[in-house]
Amino acid sequence: VADQTEPVQRRVALKIIKPGMDTKEVIARFQAEQQALAMMDHPNIARVLDAGVTDTGRPYFVMELVKGTPISDFCDCGRMTMRDRLSLFVAVCHGVQHAHQKGIIHRDLKPSNVLVAEYDDVPVPKIIDFGVAKATQTRLTNHTLFTEFGQVVGTFAYMSPEQAKFNQLDIDTRSDVYSLGVLLYELLTGELPFESARLRKEPLDEILRI
Repeated sequence: VADQTEPVQRRVALKIIKPGMDTKEVIARFQAEQQALAMMDHPNIARVLDAGVTDTGRPYFVMELVKGTPISDFCDCGRMTMRDRLSLFVAVCHGVQHAHQKGIIHRDLKPSNVLVAEYDDVPVPKIIDFGVAKATQTRLTNHTLFTEFGQVVGTFAYMSPEQAKFNQLDIDTRSDVYSLGVLLYELLTGELPFESARLRKEPLDEILRI
C-alpha cells in the first residue's frame, strides 16, 4: 500500500518484485499480470494506474487498492440471501466476460481472487491477481503473457480437468467458465463440489480421474 500525491491524492496498491526474487519466471509472471490488467477497463476488475521500473531496475506497477473481502467470506459473514449472492456472482461473470473479450483467460478464479468492497454501501466484486493469465490472441501469447509449460497453473479445487494437465496449450475460456461454476456452487451451498482435503492428498492422476 502506498500514497499517491500527484496528479491526485489517493491510496494505491504498489506491486514490486522483492530483491532476490527477480528470477526470469517471477518477472515473466509479474509482467503478465501488469500487461493483462492494463488491457482491461471494467468496474469488476482491479485497474492498473501506472507502471515502470525503479532506479535499481526492478519492475513495478501501481493498481487500484481494493480493500475487500473474499467473496465467499463476504456472503457468509453478511448472511446474504441467495438473490444477493447471485447478483454478486453475475457481476463477476461480467468481469470475466470482459477479460475474455480482451483475449485474456484468468486461470485462477477462486474466492480469494474475487474481493468484495463496498462503495457508497453498495457491494462491488473486484477480480484480482492475473499473474497466471493466458492470452487467447496469438500476437500476445509469446510476447506479453507468461504461460507455464510443464507446470500446473491454478488452484486444484477450482480448475477444470484440462487445466490440471501439463499441456497448458489446450486451455481456453471454458476453463474460466468451469471455475466460475465451482465458485457458484460454493457460494450457494457453502462447500466445494469435491472435498478439498482429498484433492490435496491424492496424486495428480487420481485428481484428474475425480
